[in-house]
Amino acid sequence: MHSTTRYPVTRPKVSPLAPCFLAYVLLLHPNLAAMRQEAGAGPTFSITFPAQRSASALDGRLLLILAARDGSEPRDQVVNDARCAQIFGLDVDGWAAGSEREFDGAVFGFPLPSLRDIPAGDWYVQAVLNRYETFHRADGFTLKLPPDKGEGQQWSRKPGNLYSQPQRVHIDPRSGGRVALVLDQEIPPIEPAKDSPWVKHIKMKSERLSKFWGRPVEIGACVLVPAGFEQHPEARYPLVVFHGHFPATFNGIRETPPDPDLEPDFNERFQLAGYNRIQQEYAYDFFKAWTGPSMPRLLIVEIQHANPFYDDSYAVNSENLGPYGDAIQYELIPEIERRFRGIGSGWARFTYGGSTGGWEALAVQTFYPDEYNGCFAACPDPIDFRAYTVVDIYSQRNAYYDEGPFARVPRPGMRKGLDQVTMTVEQLNHLELVLGTKSRSGQQWDIWEAVFSPCGADGYPQRIWDKRTGVIDPKVATYWRDHYDLRYILQRDWATLGPKLAGKIHIYCGTMDNYFLNDAVYLMDDFLESAKPPFGGEVAYGERAEHCWNGDPTRPNATSRLRYNLMYVDKILKRIESTAPAGADLESWRY
Repeated sequence: MHSTTRYPVTRPKVSPLAPCFLAYVLLLHPNLAAMRQEAGAGPTFSITFPAQRSASALDGRLLLILAARDGSEPRDQVVNDARCAQIFGLDVDGWAAGSEREFDGAVFGFPLPSLRDIPAGDWYVQAVLNRYETFHRADGFTLKLPPDKGEGQQWSRKPGNLYSQPQRVHIDPRSGGRVALVLDQEIPPIEPAKDSPWVKHIKMKSERLSKFWGRPVEIGACVLVPAGFEQHPEARYPLVVFHGHFPATFNGIRETPPDPDLEPDFNERFQLAGYNRIQQEYAYDFFKAWTGPSMPRLLIVEIQHANPFYDDSYAVNSENLGPYGDAIQYELIPEIERRFRGIGSGWARFTYGGSTGGWEALAVQTFYPDEYNGCFAACPDPIDFRAYTVVDIYSQRNAYYDEGPFARVPRPGMRKGLDQVTMTVEQLNHLELVLGTKSRSGQQWDIWEAVFSPCGADGYPQRIWDKRTGVIDPKVATYWRDHYDLRYILQRDWATLGPKLAGKIHIYCGTMDNYFLNDAVYLMDDFLESAKPPFGGEVAYGERAEHCWNGDPTRPNATSRLRYNLMYVDKILKRIESTAPAGADLESWRY
């Protein structure tokens, strides 16, 4: 029977005040045209690297960062809000040691578009090279991309990337000037996580992905094993896939009590003092529950599938990333179940996750309906592209502005509590364009594009919209709809999918999601409410809850988000008991 749980809550869309407030803020922004009239040619920056850092020529994205404050390096101050450092980017190909690459007023930047716009003053400056490698894919394309080096596709801490020491310089755009920076530092390798009695790390070569990328490609997993795993060799376990961003190890479990000497921090998002200690407390509570006598014995798995475009693959097959969905489902999952004695059948597999992981949980349940017995999708990335955050890619012409005959109103891209807009869709995308052309920024909008888009004539993902102007490409939008719009696919194929998914779909989202992801959930809910046959699952909303709300109305976001691995256990057990086939093993793992 259909169940849509409310706590209670109406279903508001984007606050009508948000675009008006944003337009007002932009009107107060310094007049860049006037600044340029007063400015001269602006400063230039000359960047080199020494031969001892690389004897061979380098490819990559060269970044120049200017920060207003000391205390952390400029590369660590590139953030998605008004505190963002100023950054510029250049593609470099075949860059030899000792030769110069120059940043001048023509190079595109963010938040200010040109070096000519930089206010006069003292700034902390730094340059970073995000290094690319050449990939010869099986489809015949040759691409230059940043490989993951174990850091989860983070340019500011990627091993092997070169950077300069931060230095303080005085800049006056009216008088120009030249600043020389040398990339004489290199980010060191990352020490791999070590196994513990509870957390095991595995890697395996994927034949499917290696064939696609034209080089060996590994995928991995962090496996949380149950208490008594070694003492009960006869046991076979249900498997739960916890989807999310790149995990260096399995997070959220701690074998010892919170550190009494831990200096309390302050979490700005949740306005909580000592949130680091709260995290340790919940991690230790989970360990006690996980090893306690009443906990069912399960395998919980976090997948490592960072790739040249992002910190994970979205766990589906893609023209640009390759067959990650099949590699995970038909290579990695069976290998985990072989090594750790999984039951190895769809009735004993479940999946959950939040945000990116929420989309992945619903996607793998949809694309592999017989391989899982339930998904719990919290605050999922857009599951209906009529609400691709705040953009309807099918009916709207421009992603950045709501356009009328005279007015152009910016679309909000991120918000915090009380609908306070922190960045617009245009600003977020312009920052990505500085970090990388051709969908290579390693950031959110570019990975959606890399996963959902067809491959372009140059081998890189086709743009869903022009990154500078926001003009939407309707042909690409149609491709997105047919291949990755989860609501559209479910509605289109419900006659065959509906019976396979009965009782399996559970979706949770806060009504104040920071990325406006609740709008797509409303649209999905509208379909599921009317679906025939009934979907038999659950859609629930957290009143005024922000991103990461995962279905617990009794706790605030700050703490409910720390309980993913306990949230859905009871529902999983009930589902197993009600759907297990005759003769299924319901005993060996209940010791």
